[in-house]
Amino acid sequence: MGQLEDSPGKAGQQEQSPGDVDKAEALGQPAHSKDELPHSHTLQWETLGRQFVEYEQVAPFLIPEEQQRRLMDFLPLFLKSAGVIVFPNIQLLASEVSKLLTKEIKKNLNGKPAEEARLALEQLLQQKGEVEDGCLLLKSVYLLSQTDVRTLWNIIGSGLPAALMQCLYLFFTFPLKKTSDDGETSENKTQTQEMLVKIMLNMYREEQGVEELLAADKLQSLIIATASLWDQCNRSWKVPTGRVLRTISKAQTRNSILYLQAVDCIKIAIQNLFKLADTLPACDACEAVSIILCFVKDSYPISSVLLTEFENNDGYQLLLKVLLRCEGLQQNEGDPYLNEILDMLTCLTTCGKTELKVSGNIVHPQLPHFDFERTRSSGMTVKNLQAFQVLQSIFQKSNDQHLCGRILGAIGTIWAWNMVNFFLLEWTLQPINKFTDIIHFKPHPVQVQFFRLVESIVLDLSYIPHEILKKVQYLIKENVVPICTLTALRCLLSMTKKDPLFSDIFRDSGLLGLLLALLRKQAKILRKSGTTSVIRDDCTEKELNAVMLKMVAALTLGSVRNTVVLKDYGMVPYIKIFLDDECYRSATLSILEQLSVINYEEYMSIVIGALCSSTQGELNLKLDLLKSLLRILESPKSHSAFRTCSGFNGLLSLLSDMEGALQDPPSGLWAAVGQNRIMELVFYTLQGITAALHLDPVNSDFFQRNSLFEKMAEDLGSLGCFWTQREWQNPLSLEKKRTFAEFLDAAFCSSEPFPAWLKNCIWILNFLDHMVKGTLHLESYFKEIKPEVGEPSRDDQEGPEAQEEHPVAFKRLVNKLPASAYRWETRDCVIVHPGAVCVMVRLLPKLYKEGHSQLSQEIQCAVADHIQSLVKSEKSRQVMCGSGLLSTIIASCQDAFRNESHPLHLPLTRVFEKLASQSIEPDVLRYQIIFNGTNFPYSADTDLFLHYVDLVGSKGITIDNKTALQTVVPLSTSPWLSKGSALALQTAMSLISMTSPRNFQLCSTSLAPSFVEFDMSMEGYGCLFLPTLATVMGPGAEQSVSGGIGMGTRMFPPSSGLTLSCWFLVSKFGVVHNSHPVRFLTVVRHMARTEQEFVCFAISFSPQDHSLVISTEEVEFQPLDIMEPEGEVLNPSLFPGQVQFGCGKMLVTGQWHHLTVTVAKEAKKSCIVSAYINGQTLGSAKMRYLQPLPGSYISMESSSFVDVYGYIATPRVWKQKSSLTWRLGPTYLFEEAISVETMEVINKLGPRYCSNFQAVQLQGKDQYSEHNPTLLVAEEKICFGINAMCSSFTTIQDIKNSCNEVDGRLVAKEIGINSRDSSTPIFLAKNIAGHLSGSSRTIGSVAVGQYGVRVFKSSPAATSLNFIGGPSILLGLIAMACDDHTMYAAVKVLNSILNSSPMSEKLMRHMGGYQLLAYLLKRKTQLLNNRILQLMFSLVGTAELGFESSVIKNFSAFQYILCNFELWMKAPENLDLVLFSHLAEILQSSRDGCRNAEVAYQVQMVPKLIFLFNDPEISDSRITVACTILSHQLQGYFNTRDVLRLFIKAMEHVFCLFIALYYFLIFVALSQTSGKTIWLRNQLLKMLLDVICSDKTHLSAEAQQETFLALGSDWFLLFTQSYLHSSTVALGMKLLLCFLHNRSLLNKFKEGMVAGRWLENSSTGLNILMDNLKTHPPVTENGPFLIFGFSVLQKCLTDHVHIPEIYLLVARLFLATPHCEPPETAKGDLDSMLQWILQHHITENVLKTGLCAEAAALLLEMVRVTVDKPIADAEASWEINYPGNVIQFLCLVYHSYTQDPVWHCPDFLKTLAMVAFHSGAPKGGSEGLLSPEGPAIAEGKGCVDSSSLPLLPHPAKKQVWDFIGILLMDSLLNIPANKQGHPLELLLEASPEDATSEQKRDFQTKVLLSAMDVFHVISQGEGKTRPRESTASVSVMNVAYFAQKLIEKLSSRMFAADPKQILLFTAKQIVGVSHMKDFFKLL
Repeated sequence: MGQLEDSPGKAGQQEQSPGDVDKAEALGQPAHSKDELPHSHTLQWETLGRQFVEYEQVAPFLIPEEQQRRLMDFLPLFLKSAGVIVFPNIQLLASEVSKLLTKEIKKNLNGKPAEEARLALEQLLQQKGEVEDGCLLLKSVYLLSQTDVRTLWNIIGSGLPAALMQCLYLFFTFPLKKTSDDGETSENKTQTQEMLVKIMLNMYREEQGVEELLAADKLQSLIIATASLWDQCNRSWKVPTGRVLRTISKAQTRNSILYLQAVDCIKIAIQNLFKLADTLPACDACEAVSIILCFVKDSYPISSVLLTEFENNDGYQLLLKVLLRCEGLQQNEGDPYLNEILDMLTCLTTCGKTELKVSGNIVHPQLPHFDFERTRSSGMTVKNLQAFQVLQSIFQKSNDQHLCGRILGAIGTIWAWNMVNFFLLEWTLQPINKFTDIIHFKPHPVQVQFFRLVESIVLDLSYIPHEILKKVQYLIKENVVPICTLTALRCLLSMTKKDPLFSDIFRDSGLLGLLLALLRKQAKILRKSGTTSVIRDDCTEKELNAVMLKMVAALTLGSVRNTVVLKDYGMVPYIKIFLDDECYRSATLSILEQLSVINYEEYMSIVIGALCSSTQGELNLKLDLLKSLLRILESPKSHSAFRTCSGFNGLLSLLSDMEGALQDPPSGLWAAVGQNRIMELVFYTLQGITAALHLDPVNSDFFQRNSLFEKMAEDLGSLGCFWTQREWQNPLSLEKKRTFAEFLDAAFCSSEPFPAWLKNCIWILNFLDHMVKGTLHLESYFKEIKPEVGEPSRDDQEGPEAQEEHPVAFKRLVNKLPASAYRWETRDCVIVHPGAVCVMVRLLPKLYKEGHSQLSQEIQCAVADHIQSLVKSEKSRQVMCGSGLLSTIIASCQDAFRNESHPLHLPLTRVFEKLASQSIEPDVLRYQIIFNGTNFPYSADTDLFLHYVDLVGSKGITIDNKTALQTVVPLSTSPWLSKGSALALQTAMSLISMTSPRNFQLCSTSLAPSFVEFDMSMEGYGCLFLPTLATVMGPGAEQSVSGGIGMGTRMFPPSSGLTLSCWFLVSKFGVVHNSHPVRFLTVVRHMARTEQEFVCFAISFSPQDHSLVISTEEVEFQPLDIMEPEGEVLNPSLFPGQVQFGCGKMLVTGQWHHLTVTVAKEAKKSCIVSAYINGQTLGSAKMRYLQPLPGSYISMESSSFVDVYGYIATPRVWKQKSSLTWRLGPTYLFEEAISVETMEVINKLGPRYCSNFQAVQLQGKDQYSEHNPTLLVAEEKICFGINAMCSSFTTIQDIKNSCNEVDGRLVAKEIGINSRDSSTPIFLAKNIAGHLSGSSRTIGSVAVGQYGVRVFKSSPAATSLNFIGGPSILLGLIAMACDDHTMYAAVKVLNSILNSSPMSEKLMRHMGGYQLLAYLLKRKTQLLNNRILQLMFSLVGTAELGFESSVIKNFSAFQYILCNFELWMKAPENLDLVLFSHLAEILQSSRDGCRNAEVAYQVQMVPKLIFLFNDPEISDSRITVACTILSHQLQGYFNTRDVLRLFIKAMEHVFCLFIALYYFLIFVALSQTSGKTIWLRNQLLKMLLDVICSDKTHLSAEAQQETFLALGSDWFLLFTQSYLHSSTVALGMKLLLCFLHNRSLLNKFKEGMVAGRWLENSSTGLNILMDNLKTHPPVTENGPFLIFGFSVLQKCLTDHVHIPEIYLLVARLFLATPHCEPPETAKGDLDSMLQWILQHHITENVLKTGLCAEAAALLLEMVRVTVDKPIADAEASWEINYPGNVIQFLCLVYHSYTQDPVWHCPDFLKTLAMVAFHSGAPKGGSEGLLSPEGPAIAEGKGCVDSSSLPLLPHPAKKQVWDFIGILLMDSLLNIPANKQGHPLELLLEASPEDATSEQKRDFQTKVLLSAMDVFHVISQGEGKTRPRESTASVSVMNVAYFAQKLIEKLSSRMFAADPKQILLFTAKQIVGVSHMKDFFKLL
C-alpha cells in the first residue's frame, strides 16, 4: 500500500535506509481493501482504474505518439489522487511510465555533447512554468518506486537504472555555470535532485538494479570519476553521488565484484587518489577515499578480491597518508568521513583468511577470576595486522588530540569485539606497550583516554599487564610531565581499588616505597612552610600529592602488610601534616584509618588530638575528623582505644568550644560561619559519642559513671540557642498544642516562620531523641546534609551566604520522616541510651526565648509529651529508672513541679509517677513530696507535715542536690493560695499513681520484684553463669583448684536430695515451630584433664507441649546442631532419667509464678521428683538419681577433681534465636527436699522476699499475734540464693581480688574476655547465702550475654516510702483531709501501699497505725462515703468477692477499722448496713467463711456486735443483719479440727450472748417489756437455733455435750418461764430440745445439773458487759444446787399448754426426729401438726434409740394440766381439743411401736395415771422456780383465771381411760406378774401427793374394773381360739396376780365395786384356769 505525498520535497527529505527495503518487501502486493478508505477516495480510484483499463484496451491499436499522449493525460489525474494508492494494475502503470521516462532520457542524451546533454536532462526533469512531461514522469516514477518491491522490479526492468546512472555521471562530472536563478528555480532543482536520488537509492538497493548497471557499463566511470575528478566535480552533487555509490556498495554481488576487478576500478581509483592526496583538502581526500574503501570493505564478505587489489596497490599507504593529513583539522571538520575511514579501517583488521598464531606468556600473579581460555569468545578476532599497523603508526606519528583519541577508541572497539584481540595485538605488535613510552608527549586528553584504556585491561579483561604497569611506574618515577604522571597515578589508583592483589603487586614493585618517599619530601616542605604552601599555585603538583595520598590510602586499605610498611617507614608523623590541607584530608584520614587496624590507640590519639587542637575557624577539619572517627567507631574494637585516649572528653570539649555559637544574632568568629554548619558539627559530635557508646557496656558505664551526660547537657545548653538565665517565665495558657513531630514538620517543611534559635533547639533535641534510640550514629541519618557532586567546594560555601544550603538538606530529611512516620517510630521505642533522655530533661526548662513566650512553652510541652511517650512501656520505664531521670526532673524542673498551673507540671508529673511506680530512691521521693508542699500557704497542718517529711529523710538528694536545695521557695513566701487540704490531695494523687498496682497480680506479687530478663530474640542466648557450685576433689588434689567462697568443699550430688525454688515470669513464648525452652537450671560438670563436659541435672519448661521437663541424664554439653540423638542407654536402669509434668494452662504470660522442684533421694539409686507451680502440684514421679561422676566415669584419680557449675537460662553453646522473653526473680537451690509446708510458706512470702529463710515471719494467724521467727531451711543446706536486688557490677580483676583466681578465670572464659580485664563491667548477683555457715558455695551468678540479658532492681515508691516515714506520712495526709475527695485519695494511697508493701503493713501495726487510723476516721466521720468503705474492704483483703479469695488478710485493719461498729454507725450513707452486708458475705463464703469466722472470733467481733443492741434507736434492719452476721460467724467457726479447744474459745462469745439474753430476762421481769425487745430476743434465739441446728455446723455428740454442759440446764429453762412471750418460749424450747435429742444430754438433764455453770464459764464476758450496763442487777451469792431438768420443765410447761408449737417440739423429741419442720399448710391446728410429724418422723431413729419416755411424760403432763382445768364451754376450744389430740397421737404411736419399752415405763405410766386421776384445778405454775423473786408483770398469758368457771368433765378423760385399757390389755397378756413394777401395779399405786383417800379409792376402783374388763375380753377370746402356751401361762399367772391385788384392795377398802360383779369375775377366772390346765394336760 503506497502513500501519495503532497509534495516531492518531503519525500526527498527522508533518506532511504537499508531498513526501508525490508519495509517495502513487507508491503507486498497492493491488495488493498476499499473499506479502509473514505468513500470519495474509493470512487476516485475506481474511476482511475476504469480509465487505465480503457487505456490498456486501446493502447495496442494506437500509434506510439497517441499512446504517450493518453498516458500523459492520465498521469496528472494519478498524481492528484492523494493518500493510499488503490490501483489494480500498478505494476503495468509503473512499467509504462518508467519506459516512457527512460525513452525521454535517452532521447535527450543521444547525439549530444556532454554539457548539452546535461543541460537537456536538467530541462527535461525540472519543472519550469507549466508541468512538462519529464517532470510529470519523474514524479510518477518517484511515487511508484515507493510502493512495493514488485512495482520496483518493473521499474528496474524498464532500463531506468542505467539511464539514471548516466544522468548522475553527467550531473556529477559537469558542473553548470552559475546563473541568476530565482529562489523558486533553486527549490525546483533541489526537489528534482531529491526525487532523482531517491529513485536511484530505491533501485540500487536491489541486486537487479546493480545488475542493470553492470550491463550498461556505467558504474566504473562514476567510481573513477569520484577518485580523479573530486576537486573538479559539481559540489552540489558530491553528497548525492556518495550516497548512491555507498548504496551500490552495500548491494554488491559477486558479478559486480568481478566486474570491478576486471576493469581495475579499485586500482585506478587508488592511483588517482595518490595523485590527489597531496593537493586535495584533507576532508575532501577523506571523503573520496571513504567511497573506495566502502567498496573494499563491503565486498569482503562475498569475495576478497577487491581487498587484495586494495592491498596490492598500496591502499594502506594511501590511508596512512590521507589520515596523517587530517592532523590539525578542527573538531567537526571532516569528522564524518574521517570517522568513517577509521571505522572501516578498524573493521578491516578482522578481514583475513587465517587466524593469528601467537604463543602468549602470561606473567603471574593474576587476578583470581582471570582465565585466558575464557577470553576466547565467538566474536571477531584480528586477522589483518597491516590494517592495525596503520592505526598504530598514525598514533605513533601524530600528536593530534582528535586523531589519537579516535585511534585509541578504535583499539578499544577491537578489544570489545573479542577479549582475545588484546592478547593477539599485544603479543605481536605490542601497541599499548609502545604507546606507554610516548604517551607523555601526547595531549592530556589523549593521556587520559590512554590510561583509561590501560585501566580497562584490568577492569574489563581482569588481566594484569605487568610489563605495561612497569613502564607506567617508570613513567611515574621519572615524572617528566607532571600532568601525565598524575593521570598515570590515577590509573593505577583505579586498578588498586579493583582488587587487593594490586596492593601486594605495587608494594613488591616498589611503588609504595616510591610514593612514601615522595610524600615525605612534600610533607617536609609543608612543615617548613607552615600554614602557607609553596606549591599553592601549582595546581598540578597539588593534585599529584593528593593522588599520591589516595594511592597510598588505597594500597593500605585492607593490607596490614602495607600499613606496617608505612609505619616502618616512619611516615605517621609526616602523614599527619597533610591533615591541615582540605584537598589532602580525605586520603590522609583514610591512611590513618588503616593505621588504626594495627594500632587503634595511635589513631585515636592523632584524631582526638587534632580535634582538640583545632581552632574555631577550622570547622571543615573538625567535620572531616569526626566523620573519620565515626567510620572507625563502627568497629567495636576501637571503642576501648577511644575511651582510653580521652575521646569522650575530646568530643565534649568541641561542644564546650562552641559556647554561644548558635546565639541569634551570631557574634565573633561564629558570625562568619553558617549556623547550619555549626549544627552539622554538633550533629557529628553527638553522633561520635553515640557510636562510641553503641552496644559497648564499658563505654556506657564510663560515660554514666563520670557524669558525662550532665556535662553534655551543660555544653549543649551553652550553645546559645537555649535560655541560660535563671529567671523563669510566667506560665501561659496554651490554646493549641502540637506534638514534637509536628514541630519538626512545621519548622522545616512549612511556610510558618520559625525563629532560628527554635529551629536549632528542635534539631538538637531531635539529635538527642535519635541518640536515645541508638540510631544517631548511623551514617544514613544525616546523609542529605553532605554536598552533592558538582556543588561548590565547602570553602566556597563558608560564610553566611551558604546558610541557605543546609536548610534545604534539613527539609529533605524531614520530608523523609513525616510526623506520622515519626509517631510510628516512637510508639514502640526502645531506649538504648537513657542518659540522653536526662539531657533532654535538663534542656527542657531552657527552651525559652524572650519575645516568644507562647511558642517557647508550646515547644516545651511538646518535648515533655514526647519524653512521656518514650516511657510508655514498662521496659522503658525500668531502663530510665537506673539513669537518674527522677532526680534530674526534681533538680532541673523545680518550677514546673512547684506550680500546678504550669503547662509542664502535668506531663512531668506523669513521667515521674510512671517511673516511680517501678523504682525511686527514698531521697528523691522525699523531695517530690516536699515540692508538692511548696505549692500551698503556711498552715499548722502543712508545716507539721512538711517538717516531719523533712526530718524523716536521712539525707538530701544525691544528684544535683545543691541546686534543688537552693531553689526551694519558703512556705511563708509562697504566692499561691489554695484550700487547706490541697497539699494532701495533690500528694495523695501523686502517690496513688506511683503506688497503684498496674496489673492483676496477687498482693504478694503486685509489686514487680528485682529480676533478670532474658530476651532470646537479640542474640539467641543469655544466661546467668554460676561458677563452682561444688568441687568434688580427689584425696590428692590441691585446694587451690577449688573456687567458691567459704571453707571446705561442697560435695555433689547431695546425699539427701535437692530442691530448686524460683520465681519467674514469661513475657512472651517463642513460636511453635521454633520453640525455645525456658531453662530454669542446668548443672554441668567437668572432670579435670578431660575435654568433655556433661549436663547432669536440668530443669526446663517446653512451650511446645506445655510441660516441665526434669532430667538427671548425663548428656554431653555441646552445641544443639551437633548434639547426638538419643540412642541406647549405656547404663540401663529401672528408673527413667527424664520425667515430664504437664502444666496445662497454669503458666500465664505476664504473671509471676513460683516453681518448686524437689528431688528426694531414696536408698537406692533413685529419687522421688515432685514439681509445684504456685503451690499446686504438677506431679510426682520416681526417676534415676544423679550419678556420682560425670559421663561414663566410674572412678577418678586421686589428684583429679570435678568442677560443677550451673546455668540459668540459655548458655551460648545452645544459641537459638527465638521470640522467647522471660524474667527470673529470686532463685534458691537447697541440698534437701523441702516439705510441702515449707514450700507453701515460701510461696506466700512472694517474689520480693530477699533473705535466706532463717527467720521467717509466717503469714496467716501469726500476722495477728507476733510469734517468734521460724527457721525454714538449715544454713548448711542452702547451696545458693540469687536475687537481682543483691547484685552489683564488678570486673574480672575485682572478682579475683575479692573471691579467688579460679572463679575469675571461669567467668572470663564464659564471657569471652581476657582474664586480666579490669574495665569490662560484669553483672554479679551475689550469693545471698554466702555468709552462712556450711561448706564452700558459689560466689553467685554472672550475666552472660551483652544484648539478651537485662537487670532491673525494683524499688517502687511503695517500698521507698518506708524509708522516709512510711505509714506516718500517709496518716498525716488523712489528718489533713478536709473534704471527701482528699479523704478518699489519702485513704486510697494508704490502701495501695499497705496492700503492696509488707514492710509498710508491718510498720503500720508496729506503730499502732490502725488504731490511729480509726481515730482519724472517727474524727472525720462526715467525710466517709461508700468508696472509702470499699477501700477498707480492700485493705482487709475481702473486697474482691467472687473473683479471688475473700479471706481476711489484714487482721489489724479488720479489728480496728471494720469491727469498729460505732465508727460506721455514725457514718453517712448508711455505711453500717453496707458493712454488715459485707461481713455477712465474707462469713457465709463457702471457701473462706470458716477462716474468716475464726478471725472474727480472735478480734472479738461478737461482743462488739452485741453491744450495739444496747442502743434503743437501732433499727430492725440492722438487728437482722447483725444477727445474720452472728449466725454465719458462729456456724463458720464451729467447723474446726480441735473440737474441745475451739468450742471452749467459741463459746466464750456465745456465753456473752447468753449473758445478754439473761439480762434481757431480768430487765423484762422488772419492767414493762416492749415488743421490740421481745423481737430482738427472738432474733437472737433464732440465730442460736440456726447455729446449733445448722447443717453447716454439723455439731458432733461430744460437741453438743460440751456446749450443753458448759451452759447448764438452768440457762435453757430460763426461756420457759410463765411471764415470757409465747414466741420466746417456743424458741427456747426448740433450742433446748435440739440438745436433748442427744440421749446422753437428756439423761444428764433428767438426773440433774449444777445451776449457774454458764455464769462461771463466761465471767470475762460478764465483766465486759457489766461495765457497759447502765444499771447493775443485784447479785446474790448462793451455793451450788442441782436442777432436775424434766421436773422443772414439766412445771414450767404447765403455763404454756396453750402453745401448739410446744406439743410439736415435744412430739419430735418423743419420735427422735430432731430436724423436721412441718409446712405452713400443716400448721393449722395441733392435730394436723401431730399427724404430720407421725407421718414424717424418722423411723430408723425410733427403732434404734426407741421412743423418748421423758417426752411422753411431758406430753401427758401438759394433758393433765389441761384436763384438770375447769371447762367453761364445751364447744370447740383448745382446752378440749389439745388433750384429745395428744391422747390420739399417743395411741397412734402405740399402734406403730407396740413393743417399745416406753409403754411400760414407770414414769410414763405414773404420768398417764395422773392424767386419769381426778383432781381439782392446778395451783400455781412455774413462778419462782428459777427466780428468787417472782415477776410482777408477765409479757403475755395464754390462760385466764379459772376460779369463776364451772366444773365440767373433760371429754379427754374417756380417751385417757381407753388408752389405759389398751395398755392394761397389753401388759396383762404379755408381761408376767413375777416382774417388778408391773404396769398394773404402777397404775394402781399412782396418785397425786395431795389426793384424798376417796379420790384414790375411786381411781383404783376404775383401774381394777378396767383390768377385769380386760380379763373378760381375754377369756372370751380364749374360748374362740386356742391360746398359745406362752400367752396362756402369762395369763394364768396374771390372773392369779390380779386376784391377789383384788383381794388386797378389798381388804384395804380401796375397791368400791359391786360384790356380785367381783364373785362372777372370780368364778369365771377359776373355771377358765381349770380349762386351761386340762388343755395343757392334753398337750
